[in-house]
Amino acid sequence: QVQLVESGGGLVQAGGSLRLSCAASGRTFSDYNAGWFRQAPGKEREFVARIMWSGGYAYYADFVKGRFTISRDNVKNLVYLQMNSLKPEDTAVYYCAAVPAGRIGVRTYDYDYWGQGTQVTVSS
Repeated sequence: QVQLVESGGGLVQAGGSLRLSCAASGRTFSDYNAGWFRQAPGKEREFVARIMWSGGYAYYADFVKGRFTISRDNVKNLVYLQMNSLKPEDTAVYYCAAVPAGRIGVRTYDYDYWGQGTQVTVSS
């Protein structure tokens, strides 16, 4: 089993940047693919980005392409989400998720493990 803990959220003005981190523990993290999702108030949780266990094949939702970058450090057991050019509509709780390598997807049910989330608020 993998435990995930997100950090790095906060309040930022539109156009600003934040870097979210997700710390994994419990198993060999390089055995897992990872993703980021977000959930705004009153909305369903939605896919943001994913990355394979090797650090390659990053894939993004259209609404973050060119602004967000997902990366990982398997030595430190960390996954990052660098968010640039933030917009008020990016305001949400951001969640880190993981699934054993060999499975991958963009749906919440594609992932087995979840963190507790970190709040990102972008003011206009």
